[in-house]
Amino acid sequence: MSVVRISPEYRIVLDPATGLIAQEREDIISYSMDPVIAQLVELDKIADDLVNSLGSEKAFMNSFPGRDSVSHTAGIYTNAFYGIIVGLAISSLIAVVLRITSIMKGMV
Repeated sequence: MSVVRISPEYRIVLDPATGLIAQEREDIISYSMDPVIAQLVELDKIADDLVNSLGSEKAFMNSFPGRDSVSHTAGIYTNAFYGIIVGLAISSLIAVVLRITSIMKGMV
């Protein structure tokens, strides 16, 4: 935290962030929060990127330029693949059931 010394002989300081003028005291320790704020800004960017990863309309933070709709395209291909697999499984199950029922009718 940076402070401006208004009068060093009277130990009067100004906090530019709040505009507070106060007397500098020996029993109070003040720490700079600038490194912590820089880390919080970085964590805020990462949290926003994590929330943006739930939708497909925004690009990821570490992605290359021009790859905005990659998640959307990958989702379409993945869902089409799974749809084909499930459709083939259901149709083959129906074919097996029909074949078994036709064999059973021939025996009776």
